[in-house]
Amino acid sequence: MANGEQIDTPVAHGETAAPAEWERWTKKRVFVRALEGTYGQLKEELFNQPRVYHTKDWKWKGGPQNFGKKIINPQAVKVAQSIECHIDVYAPGGYGQKHGHMNSAVFYVLKGKGHDVHDTKRHDWDAGDALIVENGCVHQHFSDDKDGECIVLIMKAKPLFLFMHMIFQKVVSYPPTEASPGQENYAPPPEL
Repeated sequence: MANGEQIDTPVAHGETAAPAEWERWTKKRVFVRALEGTYGQLKEELFNQPRVYHTKDWKWKGGPQNFGKKIINPQAVKVAQSIECHIDVYAPGGYGQKHGHMNSAVFYVLKGKGHDVHDTKRHDWDAGDALIVENGCVHQHFSDDKDGECIVLIMKAKPLFLFMHMIFQKVVSYPPTEASPGQENYAPPPEL
């Protein structure tokens, strides 16, 4: 595997073993919010929600090679019930977990270059590219830039899939717990 040894920790359905740095694997989350109240109350509440969400208002999670911020999802904001949008940053030479999920995703590369492996097939990407992760695909993201970070925006209809009980997701191997060589002090950009 690229950039050192990867942790291969298969997790059976329902198990929760995971590195503590990633709350997505260790803490209870809201995947779909309840819609309760009168139609008028719900409509008024929706119209009073902010329409701009500043990424600086959220803290980076994860590390040391892959960091993320979940910006738009049912747990974070009330205006979104069917979509999820998050930013991931890969340290130079870093990579994330190998995983699969029922929902498809669009992975838009804002900065850097790298590749994905989708169901054992390699797909190279560069800044400005949009990558489609198809439904049910086992995949992993890698930064191929040894000197610069990769920044990606991920958009998906995950909450909608979960609401329809298409909940089957699996982490095949977790992200590395060691920094990429020479990147022991890497931190994601504070301006994001």
